[in-house]
Parts: sequence; structure tokens; C-alpha cells
Amino acid sequence: MTTDRQRLGTYGEHLAAQHLVRAGMVVLDRNWRGAGGELDLVLRDGRTLVICEVKTRSSTAFGSPLEGVTATKAARLRRLAGQWMAAHDLRVPDVRIDLVGVLRTAAGPEIEHVVGVC
Repeated sequence: MTTDRQRLGTYGEHLAAQHLVRAGMVVLDRNWRGAGGELDLVLRDGRTLVICEVKTRSSTAFGSPLEGVTATKAARLRRLAGQWMAAHDLRVPDVRIDLVGVLRTAAGPEIEHVVGVC
């Protein structure tokens, strides 16, 4: 059974993927699971592999969506990026971690993309 939280997360990931594709990126993978976690989106931006964490919220009562990414989470994303590349036998010149925050409002979604957070 899908929870409201899962539906909100899926909604945000869909909007984030659309936003990033419009910005010229190519989606390589979604919701990839490795040892110790999941990558929301894996994309290619030119020759750069982009690991994108998507945070979606329906209000700012607990802070902005991007405040949900801690140093611990960033380190986990870096480890998972290595696992993803090994699983796909891929070597790239550059790997970048991006964040996309999606805030669902009555006026429509607000999307914020932060490039290269770590």
C-alpha cells in the first residue's frame, strides 16, 4: 500500500526529472537501490554523471526541502554513486551530487535545483 509520503516523494521525483531533462540532462536511472540506500535520480549532464537527491515537502513547517540533506546523507550519496558506477561498469571523468527541492503549494510546485553540493 502506498502512503501519502510515498506519493509525495514520487510526485517530487517526477517533477525533478522533468525539470532536469528540460535543463539538458539525460535520465539514466531512477530509484536505484544499493547497499545502504537509494539514489533518487542518476543523470548525465554532458560528460558528468549526476547523482540527484530529491526532497519534496508540502509545507515549510519543518524547513525547506533542501534542509533535509545532511552531511551524513551526502556521504551516503557519494558511496552509492560508486556502487552505481561499479554495477554498471561505468567510469566517468566527473561525478557531481545535485539536490532538487520540490515544495508543493496551492499555487503550484516550486522547484529549486542546487548544483554540485558536495
